[in-house]
Amino acid sequence: MRIDLAGRTAVVTGSSQGIGLAIATGLAGAGARVVLTGRSRDRLDAAADVLRGTQPEADVLTAACDLATEQGAAELYEAVPATDILVNNLGIFGPRPALEITDEEWRAYFDTNVLSAVRLIRRYLPGMTGRGWGRVQNIASDSALVVPAEMIHYGMSKTALLAVSRGFAKEAAGTGVTVNSVIAGPTHTGGVEDFVHELVGGDLPWDEAQRVFMRRHRPQSLLQRLIEPEEIANLVVYLSSPQASATTGAAVRVDGGYVDSIVP
Repeated sequence: MRIDLAGRTAVVTGSSQGIGLAIATGLAGAGARVVLTGRSRDRLDAAADVLRGTQPEADVLTAACDLATEQGAAELYEAVPATDILVNNLGIFGPRPALEITDEEWRAYFDTNVLSAVRLIRRYLPGMTGRGWGRVQNIASDSALVVPAEMIHYGMSKTALLAVSRGFAKEAAGTGVTVNSVIAGPTHTGGVEDFVHELVGGDLPWDEAQRVFMRRHRPQSLLQRLIEPEEIANLVVYLSSPQASATTGAAVRVDGGYVDSIVP
């Protein structure tokens, strides 16, 4: 399958590192003009250099803004008033005993993981439907379905994101625009390495720490390893393509077999 996204613009939120940068790199490799977003100008510049190092011909823009706020969404839209592909990857996570999660933390997770996506979809979806083509993808998590006891505020936000995706898919019905969510399992990023060591101890070598984490905390995984960001990017690139024109309103999984329940 040859995916050609030449002439398309893709905005990827939270793309200065990790999954977001891998997604942006994959989209650039398929020919899309990509827009990296994040709060730090320096980190965005470094991420753009990394992307160009693997995709020398890539057309890369950066937009420094805090998309967890209304102002940040407005700043991005002013800088990039139209896009063909929107990948809402921005998210925060972290362990916290359930009864110790404060109102402020609940709001922060909802603002960052859910409202950041909603604000951008509201801005960009009308242009996509008006042009008769577009792709919106919200990066969810297996935690949306099997809510982890150690971070129910994160699970809540990702469950909400599934509803957001399904609802906006209905709004875009029949227009040529697809809206989907990608359910990602535990993924190997720098932040997740810190999270794993926090749960299983910082003295273990990484390979052993990863195995202990999967055995204790994600035992349903058929892979029995963390997913690599590029593996998520591969699915996102496909869902961004013309070949995925019949997939919308779906929660598509790249979870390593962790989620056993059926997604409606």
